[in-house]
Amino acid sequence: MVVGALRMDLTLPGNDSLKGKRRILRSLIDRLRSKFGVAVAEVDHLDSWQRAGVGVACVSNDAVIANEVLSRVVRWVEDNYDGILSHSEVRLW
Repeated sequence: MVVGALRMDLTLPGNDSLKGKRRILRSLIDRLRSKFGVAVAEVDHLDSWQRAGVGVACVSNDAVIANEVLSRVVRWVEDNYDGILSHSEVRLW
């Protein structure tokens, strides 16, 4: 069994409230869950209006597959997300 974890730091320019941040993140989290079948949660910068730390987890029987799924998540966020992906990191166990 292989567990893959992805950490993404996002910037939300123009956002002016925690309520707006939660709306943006809820949409992103729901879309990632349904499109890629991964577990997703906000994990850092909980009280910041214009920053978010998002964690994504994937379980597989093959490290290559887990890495590919998480790499596709990063590419999708870069291509489809209105905010800025400032940092991402993938780890496999």
